[in-house]
Amino acid sequence: MRKRLLIPLLPLVCSLAACNFAPAYRQPELPIAERFDTSATPHDEGTHLATEVDWETFFADPHLKLLIAAALQRNRDLAASVARIEQARAFYRIQNAQRFPQVNVNAGATRTKTPLSSIEPELPDNDTSIQFNQYNVQAAVTSFELDFWGRVRNLSDAARLRYLATVEAQRAFRLSLIGNVAANYYAIRSGEEGIELAERTLASRRYALDVAKLRLDAGVTSMIDYEQAAILVTQAQTQLAELQRTTAQQRNQLEVVIGGPLQDTLPPAAPIADAKQFGALDPGLPSELLVNRPDIVQAEQQLRAADADIGAARADFFPRIALTGSFGYVSAELSDLFVPGKQAWSVGALVAMPIFDAGQRQAQLAQTRARRDELVADYQRTVQTAFREVSDALVGRQRYKEQITAQEQAVEAQRQLAETAELRYENGISIYLEVVDARRNLFSAEQQLIQLRATALQNGVSLYVALGGGPDAPPMQHVQAVGNNRPN
Repeated sequence: MRKRLLIPLLPLVCSLAACNFAPAYRQPELPIAERFDTSATPHDEGTHLATEVDWETFFADPHLKLLIAAALQRNRDLAASVARIEQARAFYRIQNAQRFPQVNVNAGATRTKTPLSSIEPELPDNDTSIQFNQYNVQAAVTSFELDFWGRVRNLSDAARLRYLATVEAQRAFRLSLIGNVAANYYAIRSGEEGIELAERTLASRRYALDVAKLRLDAGVTSMIDYEQAAILVTQAQTQLAELQRTTAQQRNQLEVVIGGPLQDTLPPAAPIADAKQFGALDPGLPSELLVNRPDIVQAEQQLRAADADIGAARADFFPRIALTGSFGYVSAELSDLFVPGKQAWSVGALVAMPIFDAGQRQAQLAQTRARRDELVADYQRTVQTAFREVSDALVGRQRYKEQITAQEQAVEAQRQLAETAELRYENGISIYLEVVDARRNLFSAEQQLIQLRATALQNGVSLYVALGGGPDAPPMQHVQAVGNNRPN
């Protein structure tokens, strides 16, 4: 008879155990175009998707590769992000463990002495007492919630998804770190080449100043020409000092990023004008960013975790059913503890039904829903930002190329103008002020060309990062130990 009653109840129990009040995940509407505008960036032969190229293959400069490898091994912020992953993983394991019964095993032994009169008050009061022993072994389930409504399961899922979000956050930081090292490196390289140009310019201007002094002493030229030559020297000195200051500060920043300076045994750095610093990349489709960009994946995992929180908040409106139980042995003699007659067990159940909480559960549900709305907006903003970063880098890739070509022509024109101005001055056709302007404009154009080349390289790195980078490369070997010398 009992079996006949239980059979119809089995589908009901199974259906209750499968209850999940979390809303089904739906990807938010994405306010972006279906394709990137590549009209200004024609497709080059031999391009690859960023996801197919790890950073060690993407970058060609061996000096830069060592710096990136050092940063990935020694950067303190990256180490902290790895520790946050371990924290999230441990929290998930703690939360997931609540889905299973917790079994405790206890064993004890006591020896008790008590007055006989406390047991039998009718006996005359005397000093008689009794002594007895008690031994027990017990396995117990203190409280195990039957997760009919999916509350515990949703809390576990939320913890798991937030753990996965921290993994993506670490990937995003790692990719950002690679881009940061490369951007600093190219800024330093442009500064170093600018310093070399300023030093050459300063040497030539000092020579010109010496010539102007000889001409002044010989009465061939005027004091105005000499002072103008002196002004050129002081301007070059000022610009040289400025470049030395900013470059040194960028080196200091790079040392912090890579976790310390490297020793002298570094491969030579590639010239800033080298067009083969890295290969061209195919941007692919915007939809591919959704799975390639770690920050987008992180935002999506946070959004999924919010759905699980809603399911847990909804389950709080239903009764909680918890089971308790124990089984063991109790005996006054240790020798006969484990015999059938000494068994002791108990089974219990507790049902907690919410009736009145002054709107607390309703407020918690409203809070989780509002939190999800916030995360939807964050997700859409992250996607929009990623789309804009890729689009900006694609436009920059072509326009910087055009700017560099135009600037190279401008430098050549300024160089010819400077030579012509010097010839005109030597032949007495023009005043020295024309030479001063031509030399100053030439130096400025050459510095701008160096800066443009560095900015174009930084833009190429930004495109690689914006596309989500490639697979994790194996750690480079032979990274130098921390030393006292700065990278050259």
